[in-house]
Amino acid sequence: MEQPIAVTRQSFDDWMVPVYAPADFILVRGEGSQVWDQQGKSYIDFAGGIAVNALGHAHPVVTAALVEQAGKLWHLGNGYTNEPVLRLAKQLIDATFADKVFFCNSGAEANEAALKLARKRALDKGNSSKNQIVAFNNAFHGRTLFTVSAGGQPKYSKDFAPLPGGITHTPFNDLAAAAEVINDQTCAVIVEPIQGEGGVLPADPAFLQGLRELCDRHDAVLIFDEVQTGMGRTGELYAYTQYGVVPDVLTTAKALGCGFPIGAMLTTDELAKTLGVGTHGTTYGGNPLATAVAGAVFSIINTPEVLEGVKQRHQWFLDGLNKINQQYPIFSEIRGGGLLIGCQLTQDYAGKAKQITQLANEEGVIALIAGPDVVRFTPSLIIPEQDVKEGLARFARAVARICS
Repeated sequence: MEQPIAVTRQSFDDWMVPVYAPADFILVRGEGSQVWDQQGKSYIDFAGGIAVNALGHAHPVVTAALVEQAGKLWHLGNGYTNEPVLRLAKQLIDATFADKVFFCNSGAEANEAALKLARKRALDKGNSSKNQIVAFNNAFHGRTLFTVSAGGQPKYSKDFAPLPGGITHTPFNDLAAAAEVINDQTCAVIVEPIQGEGGVLPADPAFLQGLRELCDRHDAVLIFDEVQTGMGRTGELYAYTQYGVVPDVLTTAKALGCGFPIGAMLTTDELAKTLGVGTHGTTYGGNPLATAVAGAVFSIINTPEVLEGVKQRHQWFLDGLNKINQQYPIFSEIRGGGLLIGCQLTQDYAGKAKQITQLANEEGVIALIAGPDVVRFTPSLIIPEQDVKEGLARFARAVARICS
């Protein structure tokens, strides 16, 4: 048998399109909330693959579902349906407001489908000028040309002009500003209940409730992007239930497959009729391998034990981070919900989020940033208390170094 190709971190620079700047080590194995690199060094994983590995690494139930389905049926194409996709659709429908589900491969694809649905709905109703989309500053909705345009961060879109038109951005959490731009020509409003990439900024309940009222008044589709907040991340299966606001469309991905690529758009019977046969599609979306894995993931996360455990773990992190901050006053605010936590750096440490996470790597813990001034944590929803304590102890050492 041919020996595998030897790879090092330099191999990335030699062979990969340089759209990422990965850490200077290569991870090779994970179990629970710990991972190991090529040299055998261990790390506590507080990043969770950017809110993806909601059940940690190599969860036995999820692994078993993957192996079992791999021995049966991998892929068919959308001329045929399959059992795992139908079962997963019913799980999502039973647990949410939705009547219908469209499966795809990522959060960007789910948002793309949602925005296309909104525009086609208005056109089908005979209003070709009702095509305006309202989104929010600092939002993140994906990297396709349409979704990167809807995202309110020019750094991700400015190099790819001309961008799709008809998208207006307005300040997040400013209902008066939103009311000025949402009108009868608005076909959709897309919003994250907690802005993730934009700095872990929770929406005010009154803001989301006001958007619901504005969409009802102007017959616009309200889209909740729950790619990062969904699947138990905030302590509820989906964050919309915490706000008392039901969207027309919800997008979900990331933790849905716990690392196996899958996304979904959830909506009502009425709106689902907009996308008839042939109007939209995907080659891999809803294949039996992805949906079998996601079905196993869903059956674990959608339980009182896991969802209540997220709230408990939130407090573990809050207590530990506040203790660190008392010793080294580096954060002006610690915010978020459940296990989506953002630590805003003080003015003295502005711009140093990436440096802090790099030092954390050296100390054996993996964390994230949400912009240059926010350190972000999105660990496994079932991370053991001992791993939280050990990871925060390692993180504290990194903070001590930046403060010295």
